Formats: sequence, structure tokens, C-alpha cells
Amino acid sequence: MQKFLVGRTRPEPLVPPIDTPLSITGLGALSGLGEDMPAHVEAVRTGRTNFRPLSGLLGSSSPHAGLAASWIERRKLLISRKWAPASMAALHVARSAIAGAGWSAEDLADSALFLGTSRGTAAGWIDLWPERRAFPLMSASNSLHSEPAAAISIELGIKGPWQVQASGCAAGLDALGMAGLWLSAGMAKRALVVAVDLPLSPALLDSYAATGILSKNNLNDPYNPETSGILPAEAATAIALEATAKETAPRLAGYRSNSDAADAIGMPAGAPGIVSLLREAATAFGQPELLCPHASGTASHARLEPAAIRSGLGDDTRLCLIKSFTGHGIGGGGLLETAILAAILGERKLPTPTLQLSCPTGLAMSSGDLSRSATVFKLASALGGKNSLIALQAPP
Repeated sequence: MQKFLVGRTRPEPLVPPIDTPLSITGLGALSGLGEDMPAHVEAVRTGRTNFRPLSGLLGSSSPHAGLAASWIERRKLLISRKWAPASMAALHVARSAIAGAGWSAEDLADSALFLGTSRGTAAGWIDLWPERRAFPLMSASNSLHSEPAAAISIELGIKGPWQVQASGCAAGLDALGMAGLWLSAGMAKRALVVAVDLPLSPALLDSYAATGILSKNNLNDPYNPETSGILPAEAATAIALEATAKETAPRLAGYRSNSDAADAIGMPAGAPGIVSLLREAATAFGQPELLCPHASGTASHARLEPAAIRSGLGDDTRLCLIKSFTGHGIGGGGLLETAILAAILGERKLPTPTLQLSCPTGLAMSSGDLSRSATVFKLASALGGKNSLIALQAPP
């Protein structure tokens, strides 16, 4: 097991790593694929998606009625007079991960909590949420990016510190990376990491459309030359992380992050930030047996990301394109893909490709078994040029 490291390559880490492994002991998931992690793993293994025209959620008069998207089926899960819809989704997955980890009330009391989100509680605040009658007293709270973290802390009795990462599509990975840093530094024994975004709000969709990142042809094939944008999705995920060795649990091996420092919207030619990030991660954590790339479906990602992967990790890198099943969950999606990878690592068997997806020249799609010490990478890239990477390791 490699020591957990954070930041750029340097003679000495910013915070000295410790030898304690970081075990993933509980998972929670909520999206159009289901309400728990087994449903999500089954979907990836069988090729099940849940993309439908947004007219089914927003009505036929919506300017986005024809856009394919994926949303949470049981809307009552998201409705509360007290908490915003995103907070309710976060509570659902938090309870699932805590149950899986078997944490007691005493365990929760001194846990740390890290939340990743891009749009926070915007859905249900900037647009009315159907069937919700909110308490006026909660109006200020319901507008906060941080309310899901506060709701989890209050409802579940987590008295340790909580932090919020709002770094766009990289938010979930950054939240997990920060949790790993805290545990590695001995600042907490366990951490609950949650990511959530409900981006199917009319106003949010309008902003994505104006920027030009929504799909124009509903093609669910992120590396196809004809891909034209993202298929948005609702997503919430939770990961229970412990600074201890659990022999049957996948491990958080490390975290890397950098910035393109180039453009607020686009990726610079050659994607040098991604190339550098992948090379640094491979040096620190070893060559991965599998990479789950960002693969957003935008034309620029389809053009630039594959070449950056080959440059950073070499030819024949195996890919697992989980977004093709889940849709793009914005700040909640990266952690959802990471959690699905962690569940797959626990079984050490890669899903057989079940969707007809284009594979870039020089790369390969996932299949077969993983080794006993397999390391896999999850990559995310956000508007503004933020690139983040999580390294996971199979149970020993």
C-alpha cells in the first residue's frame, strides 16, 4: 500500500503522509440508476441506463424538452419542508454509507464531514421545486451551498468539522481528496464524504445551454467524433472513509490536482494539465490498471482528452466510461463514478463493455479481471481549468 500523498510532486509532501491505510468502508448512491450502490453496479454490468427526454420532468413546453437526461425516479425522496432537495438527496446517501460502514452514534460524533457540490441548493431555490411547500424560516438556509453539509451534521449528529468544496465537476473528487489529507495527517479517524448536484433546474439548464455544453444530438458516446455535449443528470453519493486497515475494503491510495490556468470555459490545446496530472499520479501511485476519464461528451473533450491520456499514461490504457451509464452529474457525478469504481474494485472483476461506445485509437475498453493489488484512477476536469484525480486500490 502506497502512502497517501497530495499536491504536486515535491521533495517533501506539504503534510507528511502516515502509514495508516485509508479504507472505504461504506457507500451510498442515488441517481437515475437507483437508490443504492448495488443498483448502480448492476446497471454498469448489464448496460442499463435511464436517459429520457426532459419533457418527462419539465414538460413539453420547456426549451430543453428534447434533451436526454437522467433523474431520480422517486421524487418524494427529495421533498421536505425543512431541507432543500439537494440536502435531502445528501441525507439519503449519507445514511446508506454510514449503515454500510456500521458506524455508531459515538463514531459519528467525532467524524469529519466533507461535501462536494457545484450548484449546491440552487435547484429549488432559483426555480420552485414541484410539490414542495418550504418553511419561510428556512429560506436563507435553503439558498446556501453548504446546507447539505449542515443538514447531515444536524440530522445525523456529526460534531466534527465540516468543509465544502465547490470546484465544479471536480468538487466530489476534491472533497474525497481533502478527507484523505485530513485522515493522513491524523486530524480525524474517520470522514464522511458526500457529493450532490441536481442540475435539471430550468435556470441552470439555460446557463449550460448558453455556454454551449449541452448535447445537441443526444449522442451517448463521449469519444465519438459526432458528440456535441453533455447529457445532464442528478447525482448524489457518499463514501465512508476510515484511517484503518480493513482487509476486505478498497483503499483510497491518493489524490492529485492542478489547474490549466488558461481559460474559463475551454481546455487548452494538448490538455497539458491532464498530461501532467496523469504522469504525476502514475509516478506516485504506480501505473493504473484502469482509468475512468472525465469523458464529458463535449466536442473539446472528445478531441483533446484521449491524446492527453496516451501522453500521460501510454498506449493501451484501459478505460471505463461510467458517465455513459450515469449521465453527467456535475459536481456530484465524479464521486458517484469513484464510488462505483470502488465497488467494482471490491469484486476485482471489470464490467464487460455493454454499450456501443467509441474507443479512441491507442486506448482500450475495460474487460477481464483486476490483479490483487490493482490501482485505478478517476479523473475529473471542471470549468475554469481545474483537474483532479483520485487513485483507488483493490482490497489486499
